Amino acid sequence: MYAIVDIETTGGHASQHGLTEICIILHNGHEVEGQFQTLINPQQSIPRFIVALTGITEFMVADAPVFADVADKIYNLLKGRIFVAHNVNFDYSFVNHHLLLHGFDLQSRKLCTVRYARKVKPGIPSYSLGKLCRHLDIELTDRHRAFGDALATAKLLELLFAGDPDRKFHNQMVKGRNAEQYLPLHVSKDQLDNLPYCPGVYYFKNKHGKIVYVGKAVNLKYRVRSHFANNATNRRKQDMLREICSIEYKMCATELMALVLESIEIKRLWPQFNRSQKRFDQAYGLYTLEDQNGLIRLAVEKKRKHLPALHSFHRQEEGFGLARKAAAHAGIPEENVFAFSPAPKLSSSEKAFHNTKMKEAIALMDEHLPSFGIVQQGADEKGQPLTVGYLIEKGKFVGMGFLKPQEDLYIADNFRKAITLFPDHDVTRGLLLNHATRYPETVISW
Repeated sequence: MYAIVDIETTGGHASQHGLTEICIILHNGHEVEGQFQTLINPQQSIPRFIVALTGITEFMVADAPVFADVADKIYNLLKGRIFVAHNVNFDYSFVNHHLLLHGFDLQSRKLCTVRYARKVKPGIPSYSLGKLCRHLDIELTDRHRAFGDALATAKLLELLFAGDPDRKFHNQMVKGRNAEQYLPLHVSKDQLDNLPYCPGVYYFKNKHGKIVYVGKAVNLKYRVRSHFANNATNRRKQDMLREICSIEYKMCATELMALVLESIEIKRLWPQFNRSQKRFDQAYGLYTLEDQNGLIRLAVEKKRKHLPALHSFHRQEEGFGLARKAAAHAGIPEENVFAFSPAPKLSSSEKAFHNTKMKEAIALMDEHLPSFGIVQQGADEKGQPLTVGYLIEKGKFVGMGFLKPQEDLYIADNFRKAITLFPDHDVTRGLLLNHATRYPETVISW
């Protein structure tokens, strides 16, 4: 009924590292029925710190079978049994990944003895295998070798069964696709259960309380749960799962509010596991330059990392439009504005006049940038209606907040009083300008 598994590996990520040893102890819930143990040639080097930890050297595995040689045996031993391990997601991710590479799809139910021990034996200072065994007087020999750790896990399982005689906790944990079995080791199920079914921003924190990931959700409970719904074997996912110790959230009334708050928080915190937000990035910049004839001209190009732009835009056409408006207001012929046009032949006095007018146009550009509010209807986590406002002034994001519907929102001062100020940056600005273009009915202009 149970397959108690322990493995030794060349590293922490199943998609990049191999197994060096595996032990499977078959258990019927009362006693051991059989066992399988073998070294495995990982077909890659074993790092020195792994050798120091496990004692398994490259010489020891040189003549051992490769995983392909034992994949069918491992699959047949595990098939139809509950996969048991201490921190089960680690062992399962490795074994299942390597089985899949050789055509075997395991699909086992899982039982984590760390989580099981926390339920049956609460309040123990540490649930690491070594410290837990010492606390419970379980003999543990040959530490960090597959057989020694698997045998100790089997003894631990028997002790936990004795402390859970009606198998109440056991049955809860192995029932179907129990979400608890997929949670990071240090995250309690209560944290997942307490998440609301509403839009918002969630924060994953490590053991020191530092935020390591920020995400947005249309439905907080479903989105956070999706992070833990599989055993993805890539390094980023596995590293993040090991770091997460707690989950916090902020409720938002709409998806747009969650998107805006997420981008603000990522820029503020720059968490370890967040990647750059490319989807809504302001990709184009309006630049000023002096051509070979000494004329000030403008260019709209892909943003340059180390060259500050006068203004940033989601679409190239927005930059050209702003430049044309400002130039027309200053009375500059369009053919003299952009650097891609042939340089006009001007006298010295005409060049000086042109440059003066260009400086005037650049200074006046802010007046041609849009100022408006966006109003959205949303709800809180209890379903009560809320009105959300976002303020853009002269093309820059100013802030957002909850509005009072009874106030006249077409009065700019009422709008400004209701919002909370936030820093402007390209991603947030792009989100709101893009929304205003797609949903003009939500825009209030002054």
